[in-house]
Amino acid sequence: MARVGYLEGTDPLLLSSLTAEGIETLPVANTWDGHGKPINQLGKGEVNVVVGYLHKVIPTEQARTSMFELMLDNLLATCKVHGIPLLLITPAKLRDKAKKLLGDTRPNVHIVAPEELEAQIRTYL
Repeated sequence: MARVGYLEGTDPLLLSSLTAEGIETLPVANTWDGHGKPINQLGKGEVNVVVGYLHKVIPTEQARTSMFELMLDNLLATCKVHGIPLLLITPAKLRDKAKKLLGDTRPNVHIVAPEELEAQIRTYL
């Protein structure tokens, strides 16, 4: 069965539409909001894709240090290891700024505009 992991704040209408079509949804959390299962504890095959807004994987300035890349890698390590695509929602006009903020974008991390999200999710189901 197809399953979408989602970070808090993801469009509930989209998630409800997917659910009505028989696609499961699983709340997942970054390491500081506790919204669902910690994203870095996902198992292989547990979800097909993870979606959420960019700010959900970027800690506040206080938490950002020279270790930012390491923090981000630790948060997203499981997605990378298991080949789980991560779709980060950002307005299209800010895509380049988002990529710059993330640094060396990992191959499984994709910046998507809100209007592209549903189509992008479906490519991984």
